[in-house]
Amino acid sequence: MVTATESKPWLVQKYGGTSLGKLLDTICATIIPQYATGHNLIVVCSAFSGTVKASGTTSLLLQCISCAELGVDSQKRLIDVVDLIKDNHLNVLAAFARSPSRVAAHAQIFEDTASAIKKECEGLKRFLLAAQIVGELSARSKDRVISIGEKLACMIVAACLTSSGTPAKPVSLDDVVSSAFGGSIHDQVAALERLGPNFYHVLSDQISGRVRECGNAIPIVTGFFGIMPDSLIQTVGRGYSDLCAAMCAVAVGAEELQIWKEVDGIFTADPRKVPSARLLSTVTDEEATELTYYGSEVIHPLTMDQIRDACIPLRLKNVFKPSGSGTIIYPSTTNPAPISPASTSSDGSYDSPRITPLPSFMLKNGYHGAEQERRKPTAVTVKDDILLINVVCNRNTKSQGFLTQVFDRLERNKIPADLVATSERHVTLAVQAPSDPTALLRLREELERFGQVGVTPNMSIVTVVGHKMRNMVGVSNEILSALAASQINIYLISQGASKINISLVVGADDALGAMNAIHSEVLKIPSHKEQENRFIPGPWLY
Repeated sequence: MVTATESKPWLVQKYGGTSLGKLLDTICATIIPQYATGHNLIVVCSAFSGTVKASGTTSLLLQCISCAELGVDSQKRLIDVVDLIKDNHLNVLAAFARSPSRVAAHAQIFEDTASAIKKECEGLKRFLLAAQIVGELSARSKDRVISIGEKLACMIVAACLTSSGTPAKPVSLDDVVSSAFGGSIHDQVAALERLGPNFYHVLSDQISGRVRECGNAIPIVTGFFGIMPDSLIQTVGRGYSDLCAAMCAVAVGAEELQIWKEVDGIFTADPRKVPSARLLSTVTDEEATELTYYGSEVIHPLTMDQIRDACIPLRLKNVFKPSGSGTIIYPSTTNPAPISPASTSSDGSYDSPRITPLPSFMLKNGYHGAEQERRKPTAVTVKDDILLINVVCNRNTKSQGFLTQVFDRLERNKIPADLVATSERHVTLAVQAPSDPTALLRLREELERFGQVGVTPNMSIVTVVGHKMRNMVGVSNEILSALAASQINIYLISQGASKINISLVVGADDALGAMNAIHSEVLKIPSHKEQENRFIPGPWLY
């Protein structure tokens, strides 16, 4: 039996919905049991998803919310979608239980789980049908609907693990915020504003208690962690399950946080766009955060904040290649205390191990000295669907208030600026094209009150990332020369706001060419064609 003992270090594993949907048997019968032999485990689950994101549980739940807001006219559609969610999960459970040995030995586990799934879905149906009469759902009510996906996934994973001989127990965190800060929305909002990032540390303390309640069973924790004051989706975004896993790691002082995906780890570029892209053994947490913001979808930024403060390394691993080492991200603010397994102190809390990377390992991967400086960039990424907004201040507007007015209009329309370049009476902004087209129209109308406005669509941001890259003499020249040689025009350049990236705006049609040129000429990783040409024998060999 797997027991949560002080002699074994804690390990937190997070599995995405696509991984669970494709490889549930491998995860529950092989990967988790193997790690459970040497670690105290916590497993965090996202809602199940299919090969297409639109058919995943979270997307179907969002459809349910839309049907509820449309009123009673869409009642049949609402019932059909809830029944589809129920049937999808019952089919997943039945597929895992199909093995004769599992059915014979653990039939009751599967029957109880199937009953619990039906009960949750019937409760969801009643709640949404009641909301359909009103024709609207609050942000917090939408959170409650979305949370069902993770709850159903955890029920199934716990049942599959237990039937495979690894005791597990589902742990729902949908009420963890109210447990920590009370049921009053006013008190929760005040706590979030007062504590800032420490808000999530308090939630970690609550999670710690719930983990202890599982005893010898592995806690299977919902990636959804509570009804937030202003909606979890709005406050954190759809990467909330990564943040939940980080809070679990902090709660128990985990030796490592593992996030399992369908890729080997972080690459020097998107391998679907740059075939010669190489897997990176390690990156710094700052590099991972920048790569995420500029399009690589590596990890949620709030996740990095949590593990950085607790000095917990994060590793990205591939569910299709469990034996691979993946990419490890060490916190930059490390403590040189010796490595030790997580242990429980006298007050019941967990002591966090302090793990620092070996200097030889970092040097081998291009990070030099205590400051981990690099001599060439680490990776290049592209963020698509960008608009370039150029505003020329008219003479009736005071120049000292010009930028304030521009950013006030952006905030009012909820359009964040990715990059900014300014002069006395000009400002150019690179923004993600809003999903609501009317937001851009409103923004343009408001900006035209105090200046001339031009909007250029179909642009992309190409970002070159490297730790301490500001200190790399000549790297800007190499980037510009590589793009010039490929005849790629640059519309905006940004360097200086961050020490670790240089960002450029190019036309969307040029983004792929820019990425490949920088990857080859600046990162010094030859393309497949260049590698092949090196091995073409000259006539002197005949």
